[in-house]
Amino acid sequence: MQAGRVTRDLTPAQRIAWLRLIRTENIGPVTFRQLLNRFGSAEAALEALPDISAKAGRPMQAISQARAEDEVAGLDRYGARLVGQGEPGYPEHLLQISGAPPLLTLAGGERLDWRRTVGIVGARNASSAGVKMTRVLAGDLGASGYSVVSGLARGIDAAAHRASLETGTIAVLAGGFDRIYPEENIPLAHDILDNGGALLTEMPLGWEPRSRDFPRRNRLVSGLSLGVVVVEAAKRSGSLITARLALEQNRDVFAVPGSPLDPRAEGGNLLIQQGARLVTSAADIIEVVSSADPARHALFEPEWQPDEAAEQNEPAPDDRSKLLQALSTTPVDVDELIAQTGIAPQAMQILLLELDIGGQIEWSSGQLVALRYS
Repeated sequence: MQAGRVTRDLTPAQRIAWLRLIRTENIGPVTFRQLLNRFGSAEAALEALPDISAKAGRPMQAISQARAEDEVAGLDRYGARLVGQGEPGYPEHLLQISGAPPLLTLAGGERLDWRRTVGIVGARNASSAGVKMTRVLAGDLGASGYSVVSGLARGIDAAAHRASLETGTIAVLAGGFDRIYPEENIPLAHDILDNGGALLTEMPLGWEPRSRDFPRRNRLVSGLSLGVVVVEAAKRSGSLITARLALEQNRDVFAVPGSPLDPRAEGGNLLIQQGARLVTSAADIIEVVSSADPARHALFEPEWQPDEAAEQNEPAPDDRSKLLQALSTTPVDVDELIAQTGIAPQAMQILLLELDIGGQIEWSSGQLVALRYS
Protein backbone atom coordinates (compact mmCIF):
# COMPACT_ATOMS: atom_id res chain seq x y z
CA MET A 1 0.00 0.00 0.00
CA GLN A 2 1.25 3.47 -0.84
CA ALA A 3 2.22 5.60 2.14
CA GLY A 4 -0.49 8.09 3.04
CA ARG A 5 -3.21 6.40 1.01
CA VAL A 6 -6.44 6.05 2.93
CA THR A 7 -8.51 2.98 2.07
CA ARG A 8 -11.83 1.74 3.34
CA ASP A 9 -14.30 -0.94 2.35
CA LEU A 10 -17.69 -0.04 0.94
CA THR A 11 -20.60 -1.35 2.94
CA PRO A 12 -22.91 -3.77 1.08
CA ALA A 13 -25.51 -1.00 0.78
CA GLN A 14 -22.94 1.46 -0.59
CA ARG A 15 -21.69 -1.10 -3.10
CA ILE A 16 -25.21 -1.65 -4.43
CA ALA A 17 -25.81 2.11 -4.64
CA TRP A 18 -22.51 2.62 -6.51
CA LEU A 19 -23.44 -0.20 -8.89
CA ARG A 20 -26.90 1.22 -9.54
CA LEU A 21 -25.46 4.66 -10.27
CA ILE A 22 -22.60 3.61 -12.58
CA ARG A 23 -24.87 1.22 -14.49
CA THR A 24 -27.34 4.04 -15.21
CA GLU A 25 -27.40 5.04 -18.87
CA ASN A 26 -25.30 8.13 -19.65
CA ILE A 27 -23.41 8.02 -16.36
CA GLY A 28 -19.76 7.20 -16.91
CA PRO A 29 -16.78 7.50 -14.58
CA VAL A 30 -16.46 11.30 -14.92
CA THR A 31 -20.17 11.92 -14.35
CA PHE A 32 -20.18 9.45 -11.46
CA ARG A 33 -17.45 11.37 -9.69
CA GLN A 34 -19.17 14.71 -10.36
CA LEU A 35 -22.37 13.37 -8.83
CA LEU A 36 -20.59 12.13 -5.72
CA ASN A 37 -18.67 15.38 -5.40
CA ARG A 38 -21.95 17.28 -5.56
CA PHE A 39 -24.13 15.07 -3.36
CA GLY A 40 -21.63 13.27 -1.15
CA SER A 41 -22.83 9.71 -1.72
CA ALA A 42 -24.26 7.46 -4.41
CA GLU A 43 -27.45 7.09 -2.36
CA ALA A 44 -27.99 10.86 -2.35
CA ALA A 45 -27.15 11.09 -6.05
CA LEU A 46 -29.72 8.41 -6.87
CA GLU A 47 -32.36 10.39 -4.99
CA ALA A 48 -31.45 13.54 -6.92
CA LEU A 49 -31.29 11.83 -10.31
CA PRO A 50 -34.94 12.42 -11.36
CA ASP A 51 -34.61 16.17 -10.77
CA ILE A 52 -31.23 16.36 -12.52
CA SER A 53 -32.43 14.39 -15.53
CA ALA A 54 -35.53 16.57 -15.79
CA LYS A 55 -33.32 19.69 -15.96
CA ALA A 56 -31.14 17.90 -18.52
CA GLY A 57 -34.20 17.20 -20.66
CA ARG A 58 -33.44 13.49 -20.80
CA PRO A 59 -35.50 11.26 -18.53
CA MET A 60 -33.37 8.48 -17.09
CA GLN A 61 -33.87 5.70 -14.60
CA ALA A 62 -31.24 4.07 -12.43
CA ILE A 63 -31.18 0.28 -12.54
CA SER A 64 -33.26 -1.32 -9.83
CA GLN A 65 -32.00 -2.56 -6.49
CA ALA A 66 -32.97 -6.10 -7.50
CA ARG A 67 -31.01 -5.92 -10.75
CA ALA A 68 -27.91 -4.67 -8.95
CA GLU A 69 -28.23 -7.42 -6.36
CA ASP A 70 -28.60 -9.99 -9.15
CA GLU A 71 -25.34 -8.80 -10.73
CA VAL A 72 -23.48 -9.09 -7.43
CA ALA A 73 -24.87 -12.60 -6.93
CA GLY A 74 -23.99 -13.57 -10.50
CA LEU A 75 -20.40 -12.38 -10.10
CA ASP A 76 -20.11 -14.38 -6.91
CA ARG A 77 -21.09 -17.52 -8.80
CA TYR A 78 -18.22 -16.82 -11.22
CA GLY A 79 -15.79 -16.28 -8.37
CA ALA A 80 -15.53 -12.57 -9.20
CA ARG A 81 -16.03 -9.51 -7.03
CA LEU A 82 -16.76 -5.80 -7.35
CA VAL A 83 -13.99 -3.50 -6.10
CA GLY A 84 -14.59 0.22 -5.70
CA GLN A 85 -12.27 3.21 -5.83
CA GLY A 86 -10.86 3.77 -2.37
CA GLU A 87 -11.06 0.12 -1.37
CA PRO A 88 -7.87 -1.79 -0.49
CA GLY A 89 -8.11 -4.13 -3.50
CA TYR A 90 -8.45 -1.40 -6.13
CA PRO A 91 -5.32 -1.26 -8.37
CA GLU A 92 -3.29 1.77 -7.32
CA HIS A 93 -2.06 2.66 -10.81
CA LEU A 94 -5.64 3.14 -11.99
CA LEU A 95 -6.11 5.75 -9.29
CA GLN A 96 -3.66 7.93 -11.24
CA ILE A 97 -5.71 8.17 -14.45
CA SER A 98 -8.65 10.35 -15.35
CA GLY A 99 -11.93 8.53 -15.86
CA ALA A 100 -10.93 5.52 -13.78
CA PRO A 101 -13.86 3.11 -13.30
CA PRO A 102 -15.60 3.67 -9.95
CA LEU A 103 -16.23 -0.08 -9.81
CA LEU A 104 -14.19 -2.91 -11.29
CA THR A 105 -15.13 -6.54 -11.69
CA LEU A 106 -12.11 -8.53 -10.61
CA ALA A 107 -11.34 -12.22 -10.32
CA GLY A 108 -8.09 -13.62 -8.94
CA GLY A 109 -4.95 -11.56 -8.60
CA GLU A 110 -4.58 -11.79 -4.83
CA ARG A 111 -0.92 -12.78 -5.09
CA LEU A 112 0.06 -10.43 -7.94
CA ASP A 113 2.31 -7.41 -7.55
CA TRP A 114 -0.04 -4.77 -8.97
CA ARG A 115 2.55 -2.01 -8.63
CA ARG A 116 5.25 -3.68 -10.78
CA THR A 117 3.33 -4.02 -14.04
CA VAL A 118 4.15 -3.73 -17.74
CA GLY A 119 1.62 -3.80 -20.58
CA ILE A 120 2.36 -5.68 -23.81
CA VAL A 121 0.11 -5.17 -26.84
CA GLY A 122 0.30 -5.79 -30.55
CA ALA A 123 -1.20 -7.20 -33.71
CA ARG A 124 -3.87 -9.88 -33.71
CA ASN A 125 -2.42 -11.30 -36.94
CA ALA A 126 1.04 -11.39 -35.43
CA SER A 127 4.04 -12.81 -37.25
CA SER A 128 5.98 -15.78 -35.93
CA ALA A 129 8.88 -13.46 -35.10
CA GLY A 130 6.55 -11.09 -33.26
CA VAL A 131 5.09 -13.91 -31.16
CA LYS A 132 8.58 -15.19 -30.35
CA MET A 133 9.76 -11.73 -29.28
CA THR A 134 6.66 -11.32 -27.13
CA ARG A 135 7.31 -14.58 -25.36
CA VAL A 136 10.90 -13.57 -24.65
CA LEU A 137 9.92 -10.14 -23.32
CA ALA A 138 7.01 -11.39 -21.21
CA GLY A 139 9.00 -14.30 -19.85
CA ASP A 140 11.96 -12.14 -18.87
CA LEU A 141 9.73 -9.46 -17.34
CA GLY A 142 7.97 -12.10 -15.28
CA ALA A 143 11.28 -13.60 -14.16
CA SER A 144 12.28 -10.11 -12.99
CA GLY A 145 9.16 -9.77 -10.83
CA TYR A 146 6.86 -7.83 -13.15
CA SER A 147 3.22 -8.71 -13.81
CA VAL A 148 2.32 -8.57 -17.51
CA VAL A 149 -0.87 -6.75 -18.53
CA SER A 150 -2.67 -7.25 -21.85
CA GLY A 151 -6.11 -7.43 -23.45
CA LEU A 152 -6.63 -11.19 -24.05
CA ALA A 153 -6.88 -10.63 -27.82
CA ARG A 154 -5.49 -12.97 -30.45
CA GLY A 155 -1.85 -12.76 -31.46
CA ILE A 156 0.52 -10.67 -29.35
CA ASP A 157 -1.87 -10.32 -26.37
CA ALA A 158 -2.40 -14.05 -26.06
CA ALA A 159 1.33 -14.75 -26.45
CA ALA A 160 2.13 -12.26 -23.67
CA HIS A 161 -0.37 -13.89 -21.31
CA ARG A 162 0.82 -17.44 -22.03
CA ALA A 163 4.48 -16.52 -21.53
CA SER A 164 3.72 -15.01 -18.11
CA LEU A 165 1.22 -17.51 -16.76
CA GLU A 166 3.52 -18.81 -14.06
CA THR A 167 4.91 -15.42 -13.04
CA GLY A 168 1.67 -13.44 -13.08
CA THR A 169 -0.49 -11.84 -15.76
CA ILE A 170 -3.55 -9.56 -15.85
CA ALA A 171 -6.11 -9.81 -18.64
CA VAL A 172 -8.41 -6.84 -19.22
CA LEU A 173 -11.72 -7.72 -20.86
CA ALA A 174 -13.73 -5.56 -23.24
CA GLY A 175 -17.02 -7.22 -22.34
CA GLY A 176 -18.71 -8.70 -19.29
CA PHE A 177 -17.01 -11.32 -17.19
CA ASP A 178 -19.24 -13.96 -18.75
CA ARG A 179 -18.66 -12.70 -22.32
CA ILE A 180 -14.96 -13.33 -22.88
CA TYR A 181 -13.82 -12.35 -26.38
CA PRO A 182 -12.59 -14.04 -28.48
CA GLU A 183 -14.18 -17.31 -27.42
CA GLU A 184 -11.06 -19.22 -28.44
CA ASN A 185 -9.25 -17.56 -25.52
CA ILE A 186 -11.71 -18.74 -22.87
CA PRO A 187 -9.36 -21.65 -21.95
CA LEU A 188 -6.52 -19.14 -21.66
CA ALA A 189 -8.62 -17.03 -19.31
CA HIS A 190 -9.15 -20.10 -17.09
CA ASP A 191 -5.42 -20.82 -17.19
CA ILE A 192 -4.70 -17.26 -16.06
CA LEU A 193 -6.90 -17.67 -13.00
CA ASP A 194 -5.64 -21.18 -12.25
CA ASN A 195 -2.09 -19.82 -12.15
CA GLY A 196 -2.85 -16.93 -9.81
CA GLY A 197 -3.35 -14.23 -12.43
CA ALA A 198 -6.32 -11.89 -12.74
CA LEU A 199 -9.23 -11.07 -15.05
CA LEU A 200 -10.60 -7.55 -14.91
CA THR A 201 -13.39 -5.56 -16.55
CA GLU A 202 -15.57 -2.51 -15.93
CA MET A 203 -18.48 -3.86 -17.98
CA PRO A 204 -21.58 -5.57 -16.52
CA LEU A 205 -22.39 -9.25 -16.69
CA GLY A 206 -23.90 -10.21 -20.02
CA TRP A 207 -22.26 -7.33 -21.92
CA GLU A 208 -21.20 -8.34 -25.42
CA PRO A 209 -18.15 -6.28 -26.43
CA ARG A 210 -18.67 -3.79 -29.24
CA SER A 211 -16.03 -2.01 -31.32
CA ARG A 212 -16.15 1.12 -29.15
CA ASP A 213 -15.58 -0.95 -26.00
CA PHE A 214 -12.05 -1.94 -27.02
CA PRO A 215 -10.55 1.57 -26.64
CA ARG A 216 -12.17 1.67 -23.19
CA ARG A 217 -10.44 -1.59 -22.40
CA ASN A 218 -7.17 -0.27 -23.82
CA ARG A 219 -7.16 2.70 -21.45
CA LEU A 220 -7.27 0.20 -18.56
CA VAL A 221 -4.41 -1.85 -20.03
CA SER A 222 -2.23 1.26 -20.14
CA GLY A 223 -3.59 2.65 -16.89
CA LEU A 224 -2.69 -0.51 -14.99
CA SER A 225 0.88 -0.41 -16.30
CA LEU A 226 4.04 1.53 -15.55
CA GLY A 227 4.78 1.33 -19.27
CA VAL A 228 3.36 -0.19 -22.44
CA VAL A 229 5.32 -2.18 -25.03
CA VAL A 230 4.08 -2.33 -28.63
CA VAL A 231 5.48 -5.40 -30.41
CA GLU A 232 3.71 -5.29 -33.77
CA ALA A 233 1.06 -2.85 -34.93
CA ALA A 234 -0.26 -1.39 -38.14
CA LYS A 235 -0.44 2.39 -38.53
CA ARG A 236 -4.14 2.38 -37.73
CA SER A 237 -4.60 -0.13 -34.93
CA GLY A 238 -5.86 -0.56 -31.40
CA SER A 239 -2.28 -0.96 -30.22
CA LEU A 240 -1.46 2.59 -31.31
CA ILE A 241 -4.58 3.78 -29.49
CA THR A 242 -3.21 2.09 -26.38
CA ALA A 243 0.14 3.83 -26.90
CA ARG A 244 -1.58 7.22 -27.25
CA LEU A 245 -3.62 6.59 -24.10
CA ALA A 246 -0.46 5.58 -22.26
CA LEU A 247 1.15 8.90 -23.16
CA GLU A 248 -1.94 10.78 -21.97
CA GLN A 249 -1.69 8.86 -18.68
CA ASN A 250 1.99 9.78 -18.31
CA ARG A 251 3.12 6.18 -18.87
CA ASP A 252 6.29 5.15 -20.66
CA VAL A 253 5.86 3.84 -24.22
CA PHE A 254 8.18 1.26 -25.78
CA ALA A 255 8.22 -0.29 -29.24
CA VAL A 256 9.96 -3.24 -30.87
CA PRO A 257 11.40 -2.24 -34.27
CA GLY A 258 10.53 -4.29 -37.34
CA SER A 259 11.12 -4.55 -41.04
CA PRO A 260 9.92 -1.53 -43.04
CA LEU A 261 8.57 -4.06 -45.55
CA ASP A 262 6.12 -5.55 -43.01
CA PRO A 263 2.89 -3.53 -42.52
CA ARG A 264 2.67 -4.98 -39.01
CA ALA A 265 5.86 -3.09 -38.13
CA GLU A 266 4.72 0.31 -39.43
CA GLY A 267 3.04 1.35 -36.19
CA GLY A 268 5.94 0.36 -33.94
CA ASN A 269 8.50 2.01 -36.20
CA LEU A 270 6.37 5.17 -36.29
CA LEU A 271 6.25 5.25 -32.49
CA ILE A 272 10.04 5.01 -32.35
CA GLN A 273 10.32 7.90 -34.82
CA GLN A 274 8.01 9.89 -32.54
CA GLY A 275 10.11 9.23 -29.45
CA ALA A 276 9.04 5.85 -28.06
CA ARG A 277 11.88 3.88 -26.49
CA LEU A 278 13.31 1.23 -28.77
CA VAL A 279 13.21 -2.27 -27.24
CA THR A 280 15.50 -5.19 -28.00
CA SER A 281 15.21 -6.95 -24.63
CA ALA A 282 13.33 -6.83 -21.33
CA ALA A 283 16.34 -5.06 -19.82
CA ASP A 284 15.53 -2.00 -21.96
CA ILE A 285 12.09 -1.86 -20.34
CA ILE A 286 13.16 -2.63 -16.78
CA GLU A 287 15.85 0.05 -16.85
CA VAL A 288 13.12 2.67 -17.35
CA VAL A 289 10.15 1.39 -15.33
CA SER A 290 12.23 0.37 -12.33
CA SER A 291 12.94 4.05 -11.71
CA ALA A 292 9.43 5.26 -12.52
CA ASP A 293 7.87 7.42 -9.85
CA PRO A 294 4.58 5.74 -8.85
CA ALA A 295 3.33 9.02 -7.44
CA ARG A 296 3.95 11.20 -10.52
CA HIS A 297 0.22 11.82 -10.69
CA ALA A 298 -1.82 12.78 -7.67
CA LEU A 299 -3.86 9.84 -6.47
CA PHE A 300 -7.61 9.92 -6.83
CA GLU A 301 -9.06 10.95 -3.47
CA PRO A 302 -12.08 8.77 -2.61
CA GLU A 303 -13.42 11.07 0.12
CA TRP A 304 -16.56 12.89 -1.03
CA GLN A 305 -18.46 15.59 0.78
CA PRO A 306 -21.59 17.36 -0.43
CA ASP A 307 -20.66 20.58 -2.23
CA GLU A 308 -22.64 23.09 -0.16
CA ALA A 309 -21.30 25.99 -2.24
CA ALA A 310 -22.81 24.41 -5.35
CA GLU A 311 -26.16 24.20 -3.61
CA GLN A 312 -26.00 27.96 -2.97
CA ASN A 313 -24.74 28.94 -6.41
CA GLU A 314 -27.22 27.66 -8.95
CA PRO A 315 -26.71 28.76 -12.59
CA ALA A 316 -28.21 32.08 -13.66
CA PRO A 317 -31.01 31.94 -16.27
CA ASP A 318 -28.70 32.81 -19.17
CA ASP A 319 -25.70 30.72 -18.04
CA ARG A 320 -26.76 27.65 -19.99
CA SER A 321 -27.01 29.54 -23.30
CA LYS A 322 -23.65 31.25 -22.66
CA LEU A 323 -22.00 27.90 -22.04
CA LEU A 324 -23.51 26.27 -25.13
CA GLN A 325 -22.35 29.19 -27.25
CA ALA A 326 -18.80 28.85 -25.88
CA LEU A 327 -18.63 25.09 -26.46
CA SER A 328 -17.75 23.44 -29.75
CA THR A 329 -16.69 20.01 -30.95
CA THR A 330 -13.08 20.99 -30.14
CA PRO A 331 -12.17 19.95 -26.55
CA VAL A 332 -11.51 22.86 -24.21
CA ASP A 333 -10.37 23.11 -20.59
CA VAL A 334 -13.09 23.83 -18.04
CA ASP A 335 -11.04 26.65 -16.48
CA GLU A 336 -10.91 28.31 -19.91
CA LEU A 337 -14.69 28.06 -20.20
CA ILE A 338 -15.07 29.69 -16.78
CA ALA A 339 -12.75 32.53 -17.77
CA GLN A 340 -14.48 33.04 -21.13
CA THR A 341 -18.10 32.94 -19.93
CA GLY A 342 -17.77 34.40 -16.45
CA ILE A 343 -19.92 31.59 -15.09
CA ALA A 344 -19.12 30.78 -11.45
CA PRO A 345 -17.15 27.53 -11.02
CA GLN A 346 -19.90 25.87 -8.96
CA ALA A 347 -22.57 26.86 -11.47
CA MET A 348 -20.33 25.62 -14.28
CA GLN A 349 -20.08 22.22 -12.58
CA ILE A 350 -23.85 21.99 -12.33
CA LEU A 351 -24.38 22.94 -15.99
CA LEU A 352 -21.73 20.53 -17.26
CA LEU A 353 -23.26 17.76 -15.17
CA GLU A 354 -26.71 18.42 -16.66
CA LEU A 355 -25.33 18.60 -20.21
CA ASP A 356 -23.36 15.40 -19.66
CA ILE A 357 -26.40 13.50 -18.42
CA GLY A 358 -28.37 14.99 -21.31
CA GLY A 359 -25.86 13.48 -23.75
CA GLN A 360 -24.82 16.84 -25.19
CA ILE A 361 -21.13 16.86 -24.20
CA GLU A 362 -18.25 14.42 -23.86
CA TRP A 363 -15.10 14.44 -21.77
CA SER A 364 -11.52 13.69 -22.70
CA SER A 365 -8.22 13.76 -20.83
CA GLY A 366 -9.81 14.61 -17.52
CA GLN A 367 -10.82 18.28 -17.68
CA LEU A 368 -11.31 18.75 -21.44
CA VAL A 369 -14.91 18.96 -22.58
CA ALA A 370 -16.52 19.29 -26.02
CA LEU A 371 -19.93 19.18 -27.65
CA ARG A 372 -20.82 15.66 -28.71
CA TYR A 373 -20.97 15.06 -32.45
CA SER A 374 -24.62 14.72 -33.46
